[in-house]
This record gives sequence, structure tokens and C-alpha cells, in this order.
Amino acid sequence: MISPELQARARLILDDAAIPELPNYYKGKVRDNYDLPDGRRILITTDRLSAFDIALASIPCKGQVLTQTARFWFEATKDICPNHVLAYPDPNVVIGQRLEILPVEVVVRGYLAGTTGTSILPMYKKGQRTVYGVTLPDGMRDNQVLPHPIITPTTKAADGGHDMPLTADEILSTGLLPAEQWRAVTDYALALFARGQTMAAERGLILVDTKYEFGTDPSGRIVLADEIHTPDSSRYWFAESYAARFDAGERPDSFDKDVMRAWVAARCDPYKDPIPTIPEEIVLATAQVYVDAFERITGQAFAYPDASEPVLTRIRRNLAALFRS
Repeated sequence: MISPELQARARLILDDAAIPELPNYYKGKVRDNYDLPDGRRILITTDRLSAFDIALASIPCKGQVLTQTARFWFEATKDICPNHVLAYPDPNVVIGQRLEILPVEVVVRGYLAGTTGTSILPMYKKGQRTVYGVTLPDGMRDNQVLPHPIITPTTKAADGGHDMPLTADEILSTGLLPAEQWRAVTDYALALFARGQTMAAERGLILVDTKYEFGTDPSGRIVLADEIHTPDSSRYWFAESYAARFDAGERPDSFDKDVMRAWVAARCDPYKDPIPTIPEEIVLATAQVYVDAFERITGQAFAYPDASEPVLTRIRRNLAALFRS
């Protein structure tokens, strides 16, 4: 059911955050970024939903959900790993330290799950027992917990490209990262994932897998960037029903962010055909999933934005002090 608060904000969306007064604009799939001359980066999370290699639609409150979920986790893990956050001037905005992003995306997996080409379940079902340089036992079932969490690194593809699997040996032999740096990154990733699983369990959730992005600051220090443990970067299952559904061979219950993807895929080939107009009820159903995910993950009530003020107007007001004269 769609909440009245969300209904009232059905058209309060942030499609893009182009602000001419800010310098060095870069538009990503979801975030619009600006690099300031003093080494700070402004990251504005829009409401764009990226799927099928395109911006499929804009989902009310999605950008705020992602920013505030990441904020919750950055603050909860800053004792483990330094992160890029300097300030939060707006619910959709983080000002971070500009970093040299490492050329490897670090994915940590705790379960035999997933559907994409880089996921370990499809590889396992094809008969592979060594994935990403890690050997898994025979006889595992779909969505079964792994003997221990594993790191499954991939390349970082450009927008519209596809990530490719890597092994630790490939990372080192090709010089993508030096051994000491790779060891530090893996230690950070496993510690962050362990903290995430522990805290998720307290909320009745299983943190199944997640991706991390790391960079280095001018001193060479490794710093956590982008986002952490959000509904877009992570898979969560509901703990209370996991055992029963696993025993029955059923897919675990989760935040169903695929409402919109499934609706589109049922009506066209989204990689080839024009995308049909997506009904408002599908957009709002997806938005409700994101809001519910925030509240379940963090244990906090979602602070809905003022419905009378456009999101970009509010952001411009909150960033006005940073505009170039």
C-alpha cells in the first residue's frame, strides 16, 4: 500500500541536478557530480532508476533514500574504514573528498545467490566450482549460505559497459593494484561486510551481498567512496522467512525493487524496443519499496521532503554558498 505521504509527493522528483553555477559537472547513472577547485566533490543523488543500461524512470524520494541510507552506514562503519564524507548540506547531497578511484569494484558475497553474469549462482549451476579464484564445495543449493564470505572482484566498466570477473591473482599479475593495497582493500571489505551483517541481523535482515568502491586520497590512504549497504548496492533478505523458503526451494523474501523492471520486461525487450509509458502506480510502488527499505534497514522513520518545494530548488538553496562568484 502506498503511504499518503508518498502519494502527496508523486510528482516531486529529481530527474537531474544540473546546476550551471557549479564547476566540473559529470553526470553518472544516478548521481550528478561537481568537482570543486579545493579538492572537494559534490555528489547529488537523483531519483533516476538505472536498468537495462538506461535511465528507466525517476522514482520519488529514491535519491534521498540512497543518500540517507549510505549516511547511516558511513557513520556506523567509520571506525573500520575512513570514508570520503565531509558534509551533508542537503538530504540528497553529500560533499566528499575527491579521490583517485581504484580500478577494481569489490563485491563481497555471503550466499550462493544472484542472476547476473558476474553472480556466483549462475556460474555454480553451470558446473563451475572455482569462482573468482575461490573453490566452493559440491552439493550446494540455490541461496545457501557460503562456508565463509568471499570477495568476487570485477573490473569497473564505463557507463553502458559490463563489469568482468577478476581473481586476486589477475589483479596482482596485471598490476591493477599492488599487493599491499589489495590486501588492505580486502581486509576493509570483509570487516565492513561483517559489521553490515551483524547490524542487519538486529533489524531482522540478512545482508546477502554488497559492493564497495574504494579510492585513495593524495597521501595514498585508502578511503571508502560512493555508497555503502544501500538498496541499490546490496541484496537483503528477510531473516524471519529465509529458513522456511530455503527448505522449500523457494526464492527468499526481499525488498522487491524489481517491480518496475518486471513490468517493463513483460511488455517489451528493453534492450531493443522503445520503453512503454510506465504507469504512476508502478512508479509509486517502486518508491514505496525504497522508503520501506530505508526504514527497515536503519530503524529510523523516513523524513519526507517538503511537498511544496521542488527538490532541485531546495538543493540549489542549500548549495548556494558553494556557487562560483
